[in-house]
Amino acid sequence: MVNNRDHFLILCALGVVCCARLTAQEPPEQPFEFQVKVNTVLVPVLVRDKQGRTVSDLKKEDFQIFDQNKPREITGFAVEKRARVSGGPEAGEAPPANPSGAPQPSTLPERFIVFLFDDLHLDFSDLQQMKVAATRVMAESLAASEVAAVVSTSGVSSGLTRDHAKLQEVLTKLVPRQIYRHEKHGCPDIDYYKADQIKNKENFEVIELEVRETMICAHLDERMRNVAESMVDSAADSALALGDQDAHASLAVVRGYVEKMGSLPGQRTLILVSPGFLTVTPASQTDISAILDLAAHSDVTISALDARGLDTNEPKAEESGILVPGFVGVAARIRQEMTMLQEDIMAELADGTGGSFIHNSNDLKGGLESLTAAPECLYVFQVSLGDVKPDGTYHRLKVQVDREGLHLQARRGYFAPKPPKSKKPS
Repeated sequence: MVNNRDHFLILCALGVVCCARLTAQEPPEQPFEFQVKVNTVLVPVLVRDKQGRTVSDLKKEDFQIFDQNKPREITGFAVEKRARVSGGPEAGEAPPANPSGAPQPSTLPERFIVFLFDDLHLDFSDLQQMKVAATRVMAESLAASEVAAVVSTSGVSSGLTRDHAKLQEVLTKLVPRQIYRHEKHGCPDIDYYKADQIKNKENFEVIELEVRETMICAHLDERMRNVAESMVDSAADSALALGDQDAHASLAVVRGYVEKMGSLPGQRTLILVSPGFLTVTPASQTDISAILDLAAHSDVTISALDARGLDTNEPKAEESGILVPGFVGVAARIRQEMTMLQEDIMAELADGTGGSFIHNSNDLKGGLESLTAAPECLYVFQVSLGDVKPDGTYHRLKVQVDREGLHLQARRGYFAPKPPKSKKPS
């Protein structure tokens, strides 16, 4: 059992300081315990009805889980029911009286919420709108029993605190960071998505579009097409390396906070506020799978809010590129595909941990408020991988429930255990 002093030391060592003094009260006993093994996978499942209400009366036999479209036995099943966290006193309401006048003992917080703002990908206007919405949520919607932190992917942190003023103060300091950002309006102008399509997918349409754009921006005629092709190839290499680094670093931040939160008592919710980012390579999928494994074992719920608001399908001024005759439709489709893939990471993290993903809405405050409320009931399955070939391949999962009119959010897949490394002869 980890005591409060250990929690405090852990958080200090990891750069997350708890400002609320906690007593030595033991954390509540968990309602279930799974054996953590390499040859098992945990699958959190959130079930809602047509009105969006959490469904809590389902049993193991109501579910089926499919691995690569083949039914798989559920070897462990648990229902995690969480009490709704009530807010503090209503405005103008006096706090409860203390007849004895003696100091009231502090208690463990019922819930920890970490607001992770993705300042590596948020642009200035989107971040400003989110700061306004978040400031109001910090002041109006956090319960007295909740401890929260405002952190960013670039390293800004308020530490864990009940002090709403401190959370709001750190919010004001958030600014967009340019660490791994693609430099727009270059010649050629190739971002991570296009680089992946060119180098990994060998997409002819994208290659041809970029070669033609380069010939226009570099003022090259047809006799110098080979120069444009070389420029595109070189730019794609650079963009791919930068994008891979960005995805790995961003996912490492998410994993780091999930790992930190795993040592905390009570309910744990991580809210990712982001425009999304691309995770298009097998390496990124491996990182995501590791986050989902860790979140399941640590009982951390990840929810996400797309900070871009309502999707108008129209490019921003800084995104409008060169118009290539005959390729206008191709360029529009590429932009739309990239936008959808950017938000896919947020949906996958939310689905895989029993959280919620809010997007395509300009009600940023309402969205953030709804995400601060953890699901009241979460089903967790344990599936044995004893008969799964240990080849490191990705397995897609699908969960079904034997009741009409229900909506399920569940983990989308996992990586099979990798084969053991052969020992080199001495």
